[in-house]
Amino acid sequence: MPWTAAHKWDLAPKRVVILCSALFLFGLGDSLLITSGLGNAPWSVLAQGISKQLDISIGFATLAVSALVLTLWIPLRERPGFGTFANILIVASAIDVGMHFFPTQEIIWIRFTYVVVGIALVGMGTAFYLTCGLGPGPRDGWMTALHHRTGVRVGRVRLGIEVVVLTLGWFLGGTLGVGTALFALFIGQSVAISLGVVSRITPR
Repeated sequence: MPWTAAHKWDLAPKRVVILCSALFLFGLGDSLLITSGLGNAPWSVLAQGISKQLDISIGFATLAVSALVLTLWIPLRERPGFGTFANILIVASAIDVGMHFFPTQEIIWIRFTYVVVGIALVGMGTAFYLTCGLGPGPRDGWMTALHHRTGVRVGRVRLGIEVVVLTLGWFLGGTLGVGTALFALFIGQSVAISLGVVSRITPR
């Protein structure tokens, strides 16, 4: 893409704006899933569980979890980029903004609409974020680093991590439900469709 960075700290103004906007979209999508009450994305199940136990906002819990995961990069000798730190700050902030802005709903079809739109926003945000090339988010970077260090397939590493995260989050009181299942089933397709759309509308 025209805005793709040459390295993780290649901070052209246009690229930074695209990155920050993408991360904000990602966080808003996450907040819609949470607000739906039908089940969160895996890491948000954990963040919500922690927020309930410590009486803090889900956004702040997300920030704390992201920072903790980043420390797990150290023994794996993984190096963060600008996008890694931006991910921690912007996604967490956008979740709290979205949860304040989007009202909770009792009507079931509106709640399902929240889930569908949330998955679409996370997919679109991920597509733009990835094409910036400014470094992976804490979770993705940890996952790929474990893959490279252990030789275990990246899909199996991701599955193992998310099963642990979901279980712990559910135990702490996070919401696990049909929204979680829909997210797991369709987020990959959402990212793929979004990447396709981005590539088609981008001038060469």
